[in-house]
Amino acid sequence: MRKARIALWLPVLIAGIALAGCADSNVARSGANEAPAAAQFTKGQPLKAAFTDARAAGMKGVAENERLRLFVDESTGAIAVLNKETGETWYSNPPEQGKDPLASGVNKANLSSQLKIDYYNNFGQVNSINTFTDSVSHKQIKFEPIPSGVRVTYQFGTAVKSAADLPMMLSSERIEAMLGKLDKTGQRALKIAYKEDPDKKAYVRNDSALNGLQLDRAFKAFDDAGYTEEDLMKDMEELHFTQEKPEPRIFLASIEYALDGGSLVAKIPASGIQYPSAYPIGNISFLSFFGAGSSKEKGAIFVPDGSGALIHFNNGKKQYPAYQQPVYGEDLTMKTTEDAKTEQAVRLPVFGIIRESGAILGIIEEGAAAAAIHADISGKLNSYNYVYPSFNVMNKGEVTLQANGQERTLPRFQEQAMKTDFTVRYAFLNKEEASYQGLARYYQRYLEQHGGLPKPETAAGTTDTPFYLQLVGGIAKQKHVAGIPYRTIEPLTTFEQSEDIINQMKSRDISNIKLKYSGWFNGGLDHEVPDHISVDKAVGGSNGLRGFLSFTQDQGVSFFPDVAVLTANTGKGFNENANAARTLRGVPAALYPLDQALNRRDRDKPPSYVVSPRLTVSYTESVLKGLKGYQTGGISLRDLADQLNSDYRKHNQLDRTQSENLSVQALGSISQQNLKVMADGGNAYALPFLTDITNAPMSGSRFKIEDEEIPFYQMVIRGSIDYTGSPFNLSTYTDERQYILKCLEYGAGVYFEWIHEPNDKVKDTDYNDLYAVHYKQWIDQAAEMYREVNDVLKNVRNEPITGHEKLGEGVFKTVYGNGIYVIVNYNRTDVTVDGQTVKAESYLTGGVQS
Repeated sequence: MRKARIALWLPVLIAGIALAGCADSNVARSGANEAPAAAQFTKGQPLKAAFTDARAAGMKGVAENERLRLFVDESTGAIAVLNKETGETWYSNPPEQGKDPLASGVNKANLSSQLKIDYYNNFGQVNSINTFTDSVSHKQIKFEPIPSGVRVTYQFGTAVKSAADLPMMLSSERIEAMLGKLDKTGQRALKIAYKEDPDKKAYVRNDSALNGLQLDRAFKAFDDAGYTEEDLMKDMEELHFTQEKPEPRIFLASIEYALDGGSLVAKIPASGIQYPSAYPIGNISFLSFFGAGSSKEKGAIFVPDGSGALIHFNNGKKQYPAYQQPVYGEDLTMKTTEDAKTEQAVRLPVFGIIRESGAILGIIEEGAAAAAIHADISGKLNSYNYVYPSFNVMNKGEVTLQANGQERTLPRFQEQAMKTDFTVRYAFLNKEEASYQGLARYYQRYLEQHGGLPKPETAAGTTDTPFYLQLVGGIAKQKHVAGIPYRTIEPLTTFEQSEDIINQMKSRDISNIKLKYSGWFNGGLDHEVPDHISVDKAVGGSNGLRGFLSFTQDQGVSFFPDVAVLTANTGKGFNENANAARTLRGVPAALYPLDQALNRRDRDKPPSYVVSPRLTVSYTESVLKGLKGYQTGGISLRDLADQLNSDYRKHNQLDRTQSENLSVQALGSISQQNLKVMADGGNAYALPFLTDITNAPMSGSRFKIEDEEIPFYQMVIRGSIDYTGSPFNLSTYTDERQYILKCLEYGAGVYFEWIHEPNDKVKDTDYNDLYAVHYKQWIDQAAEMYREVNDVLKNVRNEPITGHEKLGEGVFKTVYGNGIYVIVNYNRTDVTVDGQTVKAESYLTGGVQS
């Protein structure tokens, strides 16, 4: 009976394993990333040292330029970079890691590793390997010279046989038959390898004795006895056990190091990442301890959380989780949480280590869309403070199968690995630049040199700081006639009413108005997909828009009609089966509205959908075609600079890096139309195309491990792009003083979102979040806030932030490019700075224009 059960169960297990591996969704199965057999790996020739240096003892010099020297340790794979100007040496791995009193086991091995690979087994479980334990320890590391540097190739894992390759059990008859074919040495080896188990009435493999020479003798005994795979199958059937033939888990990966001016460029070529088809790679952690600070050093880790944040070395926050955030926010096709997130997204693909003697800025040049930034402090896993990127190679989802009343969840992987190399530039900054201000200046210059920022407009214009206003035109609302429900467009702010609001703003001396107008076409605020443009009659129609455009031009108001390209906010006119992005489960990626009361997604309401990235360019071109006849002069992008999503449609996959390329192509099409471009969010790849950013990050996520918020983002873009945070009346600010001070410290414009109709017009609609937007409630307060902010910031119009520092708790000083500074005091008590009193929740200015 038991035998019959096993016979039935075995095919099910095999089928489950095959499905779990997803034969149709793993790039290795096409042979593109299949790792070679271990026997094919050759170490190559030892590197010839171009030079040596006592400051990098035990390492070979392999490349140098006017500013840097690159060294390699052939025994460990570690590298070091010497700054010739300062004499400071930066190591990929802490030189004293072997003496770390805290790290042990895998944590100690990781300190000596340059790469850590997380891979999946057949059941979707994660396993980890690293270059030290799984490559260097087996002497499976190869070095090859390349221009200005060196390529290091690692083979992880070996094909060496283990005890698991021997049968789990043998019958008495099998043992007797084999003993009769062996000499005394072979007989002794077999008797050591297997011990009789009376309960099982068989001989069971003695794993504890099978290592080293004894394991070799056991294998020889089986060979001499002529034991075959047919014998194993017969033994499994007779003794009722199953045993898979172990498959060597061989992985390959390379790192290319090259000096470039004052930087080291480190690359993991995609072509060099190889793995067994049954074990797809999930993530690769890259140079985790490059430049790490010890428990005895002073310094800080810079992380790009929102506007930026610092984690002080050895801050003692051992009870809090490590920092970890994906670059450019989450992929909505991979979204799994039901709760609303309040975290700030990572907008810039950078990170850094700041020490007293110098600093490193890491810039992810390739693969940012697949990257995450990690950071942690000493005292937890080891004695070091460190920050590093990891790169997603293959995403994993889950599929649930139901049969015969049983349910089983199996993993499903994306069809192909990310189509990108993973490249990080490590820039080395001298002592005088070793600060977050120095890192920001370097990154700003880097973007300017590489076309990563727009060129500032030189034409003469207003010196007033921008006032950002979002007006909501119409929303979809359900009404009833004779008890029969129907949906219609409810106008909240018509074009004519918008003119009224702007006139009232002008009468209150609000100038340089930049107007984002949403809910104007294709069915209101949550409009149909923009495969065409049809101006809603409820807000004034095409003629109303033309008249309003004439009005804004006469009044000097910049007009930005708002468009969503990456999200199908309503299912009307959208075929989600054909055009929505697919999740790894193979279903359209749906986004359910947020229940404000429960702070969770409401699945009782109809969802919106993530649009497949393959439609990004065509939708953008349709928008441009539709706007051409109106000459709007500008466009507002709700999501094109804010989101990056994949599409896991079977046999037509688009990964996140490809999605980024399509977004850049769409942004380029807009730029060619000479439109001013306002966008929410402001991810790095979009910056060259933008004139204005709304909802720019004005804080970090305030993770417990962080110590300071900094305006790194603002220090990079100010002077090239105008920006503002979230609308004051819909923000978490309860105090206008705190909002004003933040605008002054971060150099941002004032922002409000309004409607002309009373607030109760949105009651009992899907837009209850627009709870405080009636303009009459806010216009007088907005005018006062704008006047106060503008009185300061108009003196630094288009000036970059050249300095920023914390003077005390809640007291900060910002210096602008022309020498003018502002000191803000967020405290509810007065403070004294350099003999000057800064009143509670106030500020003072100074400096002379240069």
